[in-house]
Amino acid sequence: MADPNRGFDAIVVGEYERAFYGDQLLQMAPLFERHGVQLWLPEVDGPVDVGNPTHVALMMLLGVQSKREVLRSRFRVIAAMRAQAREQGRHLGGRPPYGYRLVDAGPHPNTVHAGWGRRLHRLELDPATAPHVRWMFAQRLAGHSFAGIARDLNDRGIPCPSGADPRRTRHRSGEAWTLQTVAAILGNPRYTGRQIWNRQRTDRNTTHRDDPFHLPGLDEPRRWNPAHDWAISNEAAHVGLVSEHDFVTAQTIRAARPAQDGTTRTYLLTGLLRCGICQRRMDAHWVHDWPGYRCRHGHSSSRSADAARPRNLYIREDHALARLTQMHADLGRCAPEDLADQLRAYQLVITTDGIAWNVEPAKNQQTPNTKVAHPQQTRMSFVG
Repeated sequence: MADPNRGFDAIVVGEYERAFYGDQLLQMAPLFERHGVQLWLPEVDGPVDVGNPTHVALMMLLGVQSKREVLRSRFRVIAAMRAQAREQGRHLGGRPPYGYRLVDAGPHPNTVHAGWGRRLHRLELDPATAPHVRWMFAQRLAGHSFAGIARDLNDRGIPCPSGADPRRTRHRSGEAWTLQTVAAILGNPRYTGRQIWNRQRTDRNTTHRDDPFHLPGLDEPRRWNPAHDWAISNEAAHVGLVSEHDFVTAQTIRAARPAQDGTTRTYLLTGLLRCGICQRRMDAHWVHDWPGYRCRHGHSSSRSADAARPRNLYIREDHALARLTQMHADLGRCAPEDLADQLRAYQLVITTDGIAWNVEPAKNQQTPNTKVAHPQQTRMSFVG
């Protein structure tokens, strides 16, 4: 509409149910008026006039009717897709999981869709990647970690899912296996041979409701439905790469392991320590029976170590708390738990390279106008 050579000066809507619902039309009205484009509807016998109260009331009524029809259609479609996945084991679209490929499964059972040339598809083992999936499950059942499995795959030069099929995964880098990729594969029940549908949510985020031109869902992380909402085929729909018993066993191995002494480990300064060498947040790490923190400077256990990387930085928690009390005398009167709460409340972080220590505002955060109760400055330094 913003193009002066657009070649049209009006939009004619034949079926309002397919054009808008709710108050979408009233939200779009200023845009139509700004570019001088009229909107014609048969219900008003011509162009819509947003200055006419009768037209506005009619648009609201049609929007409600349209929303009702959209919800009814959505319910029918979801119910049908759930039945197709459960009763027929039908593949309902999407990229095939790593280890499988899509093959033709005959014409579409709906005669109308078949007349348009649409075909059904099913999953078939990919001879190039299926052995790697079997190997991953075997390694997990043997007690290996996600990171160890990923590191072994990277060391052997096995292409990751986005590297093996870059055409269908252009949004991925395809560089290497990651811990998250291995965890996602080992947690996907489709490798048992069952067809699964509705694992991922498709509803939209309403945080941008005030912006009528925002496309919801584009900036949202992937969200998963709880397992009881999944549609699982009653029978095996394709050849499985792991037995159901082994798959369930692999999920139990995936559970977090308690400490050897059975206690729960607590880290007071989680997220509050930053490496002074690479500026990364330090990870909580148990060091010689003491809570501590470490930074590996971007190294991941899913990859082999780089000889040029700096040595890991280790900081014990009690040493960090002692350093903080030396920075300012008032800190000595504060309990360790209260000190950590104060740092979080005022969005402060501790930056150290093991020698120099600084307490400063976190990146992209503003320090509150209210003065900190005990530190008289928002930045404190100590070397030694």
